[in-house]
Amino acid sequence: MTKKNKQILAAFLLSSSLVVSAISFPLTPVSAAASSTLKLRLLETTDIHTNIVNYDYYQDKSTDEFGLAKTATLIKKAREEAKNSILIDNGDLLQGNPLGDYVAKIDPLKDGETHPVYKAMNLLNYDLGNIGNHEFNFGLEHLDRSLKGAKFPYINSNVYVDDKDNNPNNDKNLFTPYQILERKFKDESGKEVTLKVGVIGFVPPQIMQWDKANLEGKVIAKDIVETAKKFIPEMKQKGADIIVAVPHSGLGPVENAANLENASYQLSKIDGIDAILFGHSHLVFPGPGFENIAGVDGEKGTINGKPAVMPGYWGNNLGVIDLTLTQENGKWKVAESTSKAIPIYDKANKASLADADKSILDAVKEDHDHTVEWVRSAVGKTASPIFSYFALVQDDPSIQIVTNAQKWFVEKNIKGTEYDGIPVLSAGAPFKAGGRNGASYYTNIPAGTIAIKNVSDLYIYPNTLKAVLINGTTLQEWLERSAGQFNQIDVKKSEEQLLVNEAFPTYNFDVIDGVTYQIDVTQPSKYAIDGTIANKDANRIKNLSFNGKPVKAEDKFIVVTNNYRASGGGSFPGLDGTNIVIDSPDENRQVVIDYILSQKDINPAADNNWSFTPVKEKVNVTFTSSPDAKPFAEKMSNMKFINVLENGFAKFQIDLSKPASK
Repeated sequence: MTKKNKQILAAFLLSSSLVVSAISFPLTPVSAAASSTLKLRLLETTDIHTNIVNYDYYQDKSTDEFGLAKTATLIKKAREEAKNSILIDNGDLLQGNPLGDYVAKIDPLKDGETHPVYKAMNLLNYDLGNIGNHEFNFGLEHLDRSLKGAKFPYINSNVYVDDKDNNPNNDKNLFTPYQILERKFKDESGKEVTLKVGVIGFVPPQIMQWDKANLEGKVIAKDIVETAKKFIPEMKQKGADIIVAVPHSGLGPVENAANLENASYQLSKIDGIDAILFGHSHLVFPGPGFENIAGVDGEKGTINGKPAVMPGYWGNNLGVIDLTLTQENGKWKVAESTSKAIPIYDKANKASLADADKSILDAVKEDHDHTVEWVRSAVGKTASPIFSYFALVQDDPSIQIVTNAQKWFVEKNIKGTEYDGIPVLSAGAPFKAGGRNGASYYTNIPAGTIAIKNVSDLYIYPNTLKAVLINGTTLQEWLERSAGQFNQIDVKKSEEQLLVNEAFPTYNFDVIDGVTYQIDVTQPSKYAIDGTIANKDANRIKNLSFNGKPVKAEDKFIVVTNNYRASGGGSFPGLDGTNIVIDSPDENRQVVIDYILSQKDINPAADNNWSFTPVKEKVNVTFTSSPDAKPFAEKMSNMKFINVLENGFAKFQIDLSKPASK
């Protein structure tokens, strides 16, 4: 073989070796990729409602029970524990406490300014945010101006621009419907892999009812489930390896229906969705309260096999889903999952579980200080004192202002709807009325200036406003159940008789404003304390009238109440959640605040729409209240202070032969 031929052969062998090497080299990585395992942690906050600082603006003091500043500590710890993580907020961020009101109404956010929520959240490097229903409360301009301060993208898939052409096929999304987050993560072998995480967001279509004034003619909202079915295949087609649904929506029913407010259960049945970060309902999932729902594992945290989490509200929990992903033939799938909601506060032991993050507090200090100054200042005036000393025995101003506000809210929101024209009544109960909380547990706001923080005295629970459609019969029974608070008075007895059954929860004594009625306490109660029938033929409610005419069995009424009562809380007849016609996510307490802000000058004096049926016989009837009630009783012709008791309460006598004093 010549020297030249040897050189040619050598070159051939070398090139053949390179070809073989080039062919065989990628086989090993492909094989490794085929068996790749990746662990990914999904972190969720939701329903923060502007509670960035761990501060109760109504009580005007710090708290350990809520605030993103505390959740931030959990977020940082959760990230340290996981090699790979994504942090998402699920909306209802811009409204909900005085800080949000201050930035929207008192010193409105200006172009170029950063909303305080984003001053804080940008420090936490959120990957994504979803739009909640309360984002629309202050109008689209405020929302747009606020979102510009976020250093992370936002999504929503089911709100569209109203182009008014009645052609749904050319509708354009108001927001980016979804994002495909391309992230480089470390798999379990330490190798860097690229994962494309598709995230899609939703909001209840009921925003068109809740925020009609802000949205009508500007946007339309579509069905959550149908929207998901439209976009999920598109996300897959564009390369999403896994898809995370972020519905600002509660669990919802097992059976599908059009335009569900709470649709997370239905989303879990859609092929292609791998995990669900949900919210809106202010509940904690996984956790108790989800038993006996087909397909729901309230311990593991799955809905129809899909991992899911809902971390409460106001930052009181951090939602965590840990996914173990495996890659087979180039495709990723969820092999295992665990879900948990990590609390910032131990309610049982009343102990903090997370310190407030100083960097978050520092970021919003100026905004917080301005808000505190504002809530301490006068935001309105009350023409009469607001106190609850006699709330259990006569019509009461502390209930009156709540029922006035609730009625105002619903009447405003049903204009132009199918419910416009149906009489609106409003139910309220005395929350701060002594009882097991002691003789100081009463509301007492003097006439004159009223501050926002005073509202916490008027409505202490974070209930949301609901309204039910009922007939005259149910209205009668509702009041009969409430009248179970009173002991039966024997007109033949001369010795002292206690009027109020102190075992009866005060929050179950509903007063319904908008009708007039009397309560005959000489009759036995129809209902026992637990809501069961005690005396089938008993009838304490007398002269029930609307606009001066007796209420008939078939008369229709909308009664405003709260989520607890409307859903069956207190075992009231005819109230089980099936007849809710206004299902608002707004807190009753916030409604009272908005009412005061809108009215400026209020007169919450009790209108005495209910009273006791006069007892002609001379009876010695007493009840207990705070000793501080004495000067008020001295001005009333039907009240008499007796003495202060050893337990700190004071005894009063009430004359049932006289009408209630104004």
